[in-house]
Amino acid sequence: MNTFNHKLSSFQPALLAVLRITSAYMFLLHGTAKLFALPHVEMFDGLQLMSIYGLAGILEVVGGLLLLVGLFTRPVAFILSGQMAFAYFMAHTAPSPLLPLLNGGEPAALFCFIFLYIASAGGGLWTLDKQLNTSA
Repeated sequence: MNTFNHKLSSFQPALLAVLRITSAYMFLLHGTAKLFALPHVEMFDGLQLMSIYGLAGILEVVGGLLLLVGLFTRPVAFILSGQMAFAYFMAHTAPSPLLPLLNGGEPAALFCFIFLYIASAGGGLWTLDKQLNTSA
C-alpha cells in the first residue's frame, strides 16, 4: 500500500492544477452567463451591473480568469471562497439552512471549499505565479 500511496502522491501537483483549472473554468461560466449571456440563463436577463448579481458576475469573470491561468492564485482563491460562502448564506439558507441538497446550495458550498483549499495549497503545476516567481 505504501508504494500505491507514494505513486498517487507523485501526481498531487498536477492534479491540484487540474482541480484549479477545471474549477476556475466552471466558475468563469457563471460570470459569463451573468455579464455576457454566454451561456444564456434566463434568470440573468436584464441584470444590472451594479446589483449584487452584477458584482458577483464581475468577481466570477475576473477571479475565474486569474485562477484559470494561475495568477495571484492564493489571494484570488481566498476572495472567491469568501464570495461563495456569502452566496451560500445569502441565497440558499432560507429554505433549509443546513441541507445544501434541498436548498440548491451545493455548487456554492463546493466552490467555497475548493477555493479555500486552493488558497491554502496553491495552484499546483502550470501557473503564471510560478513563471513570474510570485506567491505560488
